[in-house]
Amino acid sequence: MTVELPTGVLDEAGPVGEERGPSLSPSRAADFKTCPLLYRFRAIDRIPEQPTPDQARGTLVHAVLERLFDLPAGERTPESAEASLEPEWRRLVEEAPELADLFATPEATAEWLGSARELLEGYFTLEDPQRLEPAERESMVEVTVGDGLRLRGIIDRLDVSPAGDIRVVDYKSGGAPREAFEARALFQLKFYALVLWRTRGVVPKVLRLLYLSDREACDYAPDLEELKRFERTLVALWQAIERATQRREFRPKPSRLCDWCRHQALCPEFGGTPPPFPEPTAAGEPATAHPQEGAEDRPG
Repeated sequence: MTVELPTGVLDEAGPVGEERGPSLSPSRAADFKTCPLLYRFRAIDRIPEQPTPDQARGTLVHAVLERLFDLPAGERTPESAEASLEPEWRRLVEEAPELADLFATPEATAEWLGSARELLEGYFTLEDPQRLEPAERESMVEVTVGDGLRLRGIIDRLDVSPAGDIRVVDYKSGGAPREAFEARALFQLKFYALVLWRTRGVVPKVLRLLYLSDREACDYAPDLEELKRFERTLVALWQAIERATQRREFRPKPSRLCDWCRHQALCPEFGGTPPPFPEPTAAGEPATAHPQEGAEDRPG
């Protein structure tokens, strides 16, 4: 899915307050792998993060591409995609009014919309949507593994061949340094592949990343043994999160990605101090019992 918009903006996890046991999305799992303290800030402290123009652009382009496949095949043209850009932007602003504050002037908005058009142009160099009939779009998938851990996320697009082969497609529009970001993106797609295998009994044939700004497609073919190992990795990751919660110890993990982090003022690596650790709820639930997830990774 995922610019990852700030917590509470176009939330991936469904209605806020839905209490169904511990859950983990690709975004939050990747956060903990990247930096345990970042995970704490987002999933436990739930510190608000203002959306950025890059994040909003990713969400907008995803919305346009989703709507594109609502049209009859012959009408899925670059012109149709461009024509839906501004209406989709207005719809997003209605859903999340804070997005309207991203731009100081109409000229700045127009320039930003022009950059979104360039990403749409990039899409049409990678695929011909007139020849595609996706089986699912913006599909919520979830499965319970281990001792009750619920894995869930939203997949941009699923293509299914007449033979039943599944292709998972994820649109990428830019973001962090390529080597670091691509590792995160592949982690995300393996996460989806695992959920699909567990729920449908089929290992996806292809995991496809479409880099719209670079106009490149990257395919990866997972196998069953790899997904079994990945499941064990996720269960172990959650166990590490639970231990960190019990100890109230989420340490920072400095890396090149720190340059893009918006929590530097609270990070000890930058001279900051994290807020007091949240106390358990009145029902005695630990802070990570139902972490609120952010919208799936749609890099801007």
